Amino acid sequence: MTALHGSTDSTGLVGGPPSKLPTVHGLFTLRTFAHDGTAHAVMSIGDPALVDAPLVRVHSECLTGDALGSHRCDCGDQLSASLAAIAQAGDGILIYLRGHEGRGIGLENKLRAYALQDTGLDTVAANRALDLPDDARDYTGAAAILHYLDCPQITLLSSNPSKVTALEGMGITVAERRDLNVPDRPESAGYLEAKRRLMDHIAPAVHRYVDKTETNAEGTASTVSTVSTEDAEDTLAAYDTISDGDEVVAQLAQSEDGFIATSDGDAQFVSGQIDRAHLHRIRASVGAVLVGCGTVIADDPRLTVRAVPGENPVRVVLDPHGRIPTTATVLTSPESPTLWLIGAEVAPSSDVGDHVSVVRLPAAEGDDIPPARIVSLIREYVAGSILVEGGGRTVSSFLAAGVLDRLFLTSAPVFIGNGVPGIRFEGTPVMAEALRRPFRRYQFGEDMCTEYLLSELANGGSAEDSHRCSGGGPPA
Repeated sequence: MTALHGSTDSTGLVGGPPSKLPTVHGLFTLRTFAHDGTAHAVMSIGDPALVDAPLVRVHSECLTGDALGSHRCDCGDQLSASLAAIAQAGDGILIYLRGHEGRGIGLENKLRAYALQDTGLDTVAANRALDLPDDARDYTGAAAILHYLDCPQITLLSSNPSKVTALEGMGITVAERRDLNVPDRPESAGYLEAKRRLMDHIAPAVHRYVDKTETNAEGTASTVSTVSTEDAEDTLAAYDTISDGDEVVAQLAQSEDGFIATSDGDAQFVSGQIDRAHLHRIRASVGAVLVGCGTVIADDPRLTVRAVPGENPVRVVLDPHGRIPTTATVLTSPESPTLWLIGAEVAPSSDVGDHVSVVRLPAAEGDDIPPARIVSLIREYVAGSILVEGGGRTVSSFLAAGVLDRLFLTSAPVFIGNGVPGIRFEGTPVMAEALRRPFRRYQFGEDMCTEYLLSELANGGSAEDSHRCSGGGPPA
């Protein structure tokens, strides 16, 4: 490759001469490329143009993280990890984009946003309070540099899907996106969680999968596993089993002291991103997802598949008294068909989407509709497995009735103290008679998910052997 040495190419790119830059990670070639008046730094090693999809990091300038060692963000750690990965690969490029400080709002505004974050605002809310965009970065310069370096197809080191979209919109093919596996620091955890929650950033896969079978004092087998963000797609054998069968599966995330939300109903979020991606993977594996009316009223969920590939399940809302508002997302958004299960005496509003089908519940005293009857009713309309997603009262009633084949119960390392309870049902006064079933455990980042195998079906038996839908109480 020939450096531009002050000349301008057709994209307006102006290049400077290359020089050698020895670093702790290896010997890189450093040069500058000016685009629209801003000089960006480019570090390269080997001959990336000869690789089909070389490793590339498009790194946004961050004075506080890169130069001053701040732990408020992960920028410095990402920069170091990128250089190490590129050096190890032997061929690759790091493009250091100047003018990107604070996601493009500049150093002064970034520090103003920091001050607001110190008062409790998250990173997005702080920008908006200052009438600033969530993300003002432009990747035109990066795309021009990659085209000039004859690297139109790359392997991108990034946790930001928007960066992939931006580059591909400028003619760069991102053949693969890779995480850098940089663990969160306590000082940056809240900031990074906000970016994952509000800006769709992807959590790093810092945990590796291990598998160990144990037997407890009662002789009940269990498996303890640690699962990463990427591994969660592949290592949970339950996904294929659920997809291929007709199980009744439940999922719930709760605090260490057993609450799914605060006393004011705030549940955003009890568990972390890996657990939430796991929930979406279960949704993609079932034919229908069921929630109670309390969950819809409190959270207004979409109940769709967004974090993983897959089709949206049919949404089922258990609403015996017709309590949910007609403005609820499940009744207005046509993303997926919705079954609205209401009592015989309820007069449903016609002000709902065409995707909504009203299904009458059988006559019963109050809300005392057997879960097995609800399952049978859903199966008249939807094939495949059923996910009982919430809330705590609904999941608990299905567990107590003995209709669940499998339960994923995630415990997050947080104490709420008082709030909306998770798993609760009338138990036994005798510890020896408490419900114990085989289980597997998965560490989802900081969260611990326990998969309880409640029936023979979940344990690999046939539906005929299963307790499922017997209505006879929890399996012994």
